[in-house]
Amino acid sequence: MQAKPFHTVPVKFPSPTKLPLLQKPPAVPEKVLSRAISISTPDTRVSDVSTPNLDDSMVAFWDYQFLFMSQRSETDGSIALRVVDGAIPIDFPSGTYFLAGPGLFSDDHGSTVHPLDGHGYLRAFAINGPGKEVRFSARYVKTEAQLEEHDPMTRGWRFTYRGPFSVLKGGKKVGNRKVMKNVANTSVLKWGGRLMCLWEGGDPYEIESGTLDTIGRLDMMDGCDSLHEGGSPGGDAWDLAAAALKPILHGVFKMPEKRPLSHYKIDAKRNRLLMMWCNAEDMLLPRSNFTIYEFDSKMKVVQRKEFKIPDHLMIHDWAFTDSHYVLFSNRIKLDIMGSMGALSGLSPMISALSVNPSKPTSPIYLLPRFSDDVTGNRDWRVPIEVPSQLWLIHVGNAYEERDERGNFNIQIHASACSYQWFNFHKMFGYDWQSRKLDPCVMNVQQGREESLPHLIQVSINLDANGTSKNCSVEPLNQWNKPSDFPSINPSSSGTKNTYMYAAAASGSRSTLPHFPFDTIVKVNVPNKSTHRWSTGTRRFIGEPIFVPKGIEEDDGYLLVVEYAVSIQRCYLVILDAKRIGEIDALVARLEVPKHLTFPIGFHGFWAPKE
Repeated sequence: MQAKPFHTVPVKFPSPTKLPLLQKPPAVPEKVLSRAISISTPDTRVSDVSTPNLDDSMVAFWDYQFLFMSQRSETDGSIALRVVDGAIPIDFPSGTYFLAGPGLFSDDHGSTVHPLDGHGYLRAFAINGPGKEVRFSARYVKTEAQLEEHDPMTRGWRFTYRGPFSVLKGGKKVGNRKVMKNVANTSVLKWGGRLMCLWEGGDPYEIESGTLDTIGRLDMMDGCDSLHEGGSPGGDAWDLAAAALKPILHGVFKMPEKRPLSHYKIDAKRNRLLMMWCNAEDMLLPRSNFTIYEFDSKMKVVQRKEFKIPDHLMIHDWAFTDSHYVLFSNRIKLDIMGSMGALSGLSPMISALSVNPSKPTSPIYLLPRFSDDVTGNRDWRVPIEVPSQLWLIHVGNAYEERDERGNFNIQIHASACSYQWFNFHKMFGYDWQSRKLDPCVMNVQQGREESLPHLIQVSINLDANGTSKNCSVEPLNQWNKPSDFPSINPSSSGTKNTYMYAAAASGSRSTLPHFPFDTIVKVNVPNKSTHRWSTGTRRFIGEPIFVPKGIEEDDGYLLVVEYAVSIQRCYLVILDAKRIGEIDALVARLEVPKHLTFPIGFHGFWAPKE
């Protein structure tokens, strides 16, 4: 089947001459600019913006823009991908690689949105191992907001929702109560026979896995009991404040009473799905409520735990071990002036919050997973303080070991950045006031690299009574290059692992040295070794996903999407996980048709064929 063609509309870009950290570029001929802002043109003669008259700063600027180009086309059915390098190995498992992410950043009426507010665009690569064939399909998630903002007859778009990170230009601004724009664009999961696209502030949307048709919103808590474990009775001043906020947030701004985190966990040992929900009003209060559900393989709730923590926290990702839920907590605070602008519609809703760097340490809450807490009488409300100020972004894995005396050692492998670098208003370099992207924000000046996302290892030692004896943090394997999206063999999740993979920066490009990523690093945690595979010039990558095939932990393949911005193409890359660091690590590279080139994705999931 063929794709439904439709013109691709780009994000409104900033003027390259105003970038503060890039060299001032020369004037660009009009014909170069016109071809640099379209990824759907069929004329391959003008697809490369490389010219002898442009310096690297100009090319780097446009390369960054190409990663966030809107793609309005959807596939009708699936399309076979052409192998351009290598071959699909005969032992590659059959299954589907799903990749979630935004697909649209601008409408037809002058409004642009932050990448985190872009409508969810689900990509699927169905791999038939024995048949050596990969078929690609891509569809928008038909959320409530997408159905309102998109006209299927004219194929036009008009943004009506503000979104948490954006402000409209061509739509209603002041008094617009459409804030929580559930775009289902952050992560994807297949569990209990259901394919789901998740977002940080609303219910998941269920998708038909064969056609990628949207089934509808999925209330995963429907029918769950109201058992409260681990919490404490309400009645204090903050409970009264929460009660006052609920009708405003839920009734006026239509926020869900509980919002799920987009990061879930799978306990392979127990064959369980773990998901966490937060109370909506806690974003504005100095306390945090977390409800964690565990689902069996048939999506039945087998455990529910609720925790109230006396701290103002933002959790994006988290971890679990055999007996704990692990919350590496990011401290936030209410911004009064920002809140006034946010409520009036003059600034994004996220303006109501800011990071809270008031303490030099980072709290980790070890929440008892089961009623028989193995750490004695330890009060889980008291955090373990990491002796460094770190904003956690993503977790690779966590596990615990216990010796014969009952002492605990907990290891956490994750990516984190500094509070000084992290900024709600500048993520991905998006400026909501100018509605433009600036790659300089993601590429700091020389000497400040340690503030960027990097891989860390946190070690916590507890005695048999749960008393903290030591807590330390250091770069994982002494790898100090900017890195994120850590992943492992999913069968090792929650247990001791040897290998971890992540997207990283090689630093080879002077004007985009830190982001976007162009390298996959493989770390061997016990022996401290690191190996890496890098893309070619002006090619970038997203999150690597491990596909197991054998018994050994690194016996499998890595899937990653490569964005060749100079020719405006996407490729599915298959790497041999065992051979990362060797010249023959690349197994195959498959080309996505040019008219279906898509923007950078967020998180993916490998679903083996049932």
